[in-house]
Amino acid sequence: MRSNYHTHSCYCDGKATPREMAEYAAAHGFGALGFSGHCPLPFDNTFSITDYDGYCREVRTLKQEYNGRMEISLGLEMDYVPGMLEDFTPLIEQGGLEYTIGSVHLIPAPGVTPREAADLWFIDGPSWERYDEGLQRLFGGDIRRGVRAYYHQQNAMLERNRPTIVGHPDKIVMHNRDRYFTEEEPWYRDLALETIYLIHELGLICEVNTRGIYKGRHADYYPGKWLLQDMKALRIPVIVSTDAHAPEDLLRTEGAYEYLRDIGYRDVLTHWRQ
Repeated sequence: MRSNYHTHSCYCDGKATPREMAEYAAAHGFGALGFSGHCPLPFDNTFSITDYDGYCREVRTLKQEYNGRMEISLGLEMDYVPGMLEDFTPLIEQGGLEYTIGSVHLIPAPGVTPREAADLWFIDGPSWERYDEGLQRLFGGDIRRGVRAYYHQQNAMLERNRPTIVGHPDKIVMHNRDRYFTEEEPWYRDLALETIYLIHELGLICEVNTRGIYKGRHADYYPGKWLLQDMKALRIPVIVSTDAHAPEDLLRTEGAYEYLRDIGYRDVLTHWRQ
């Protein structure tokens, strides 16, 4: 069954309405489509949902309209930000969510309680310059300190909230581009594998996110192929997601299913409730 559960729309930083995303998915034979807009955040930004009630209403309307033709699910990509957004429960209950994707995009310096966007290292987005600036300003350019903060924050999110799906667990590598470290370095591998083992211990689903490849920002999936090998040995269930921000993104699986099949992965889901 063709499906995608990491889907954004114009309610956050996507380029199309939920209806346009659903129409495209249905026209291309999808059996399931999950909406996971960037959750509301307590500071001004250009990427998260501001009309949360409107978002939930529209997705629920589409769910009713497509009943029997394509299963539509209401979710959020939840950002775990220490001191700002730590407990996912209030937003889950307010929206009546069916699933969550737990992600880390915004990192405060250790021991600092963030008050505004300027207090956070933004590791995502199209600009590697912003990544570099935040690393210098908040971590004094110490990449090991910054990467350690990222993985420790992610682990805290997993333990506290246990999201339905773990979002791009090694996204920290995207703007690194082998400039500050390589993924072969033991200190980095230890941090990444600690998170993978925790995902296994908690019995969570992890996405295989393809967006870095088709946007030309990264040469690998999130998590990378070396991590997927360890995940296969641990039998961590995975679900392929395109992290779609436009209708045509929904089809950009970038060979992920074929790769997983070729390495012998047997726990590839097309539905998060499998």
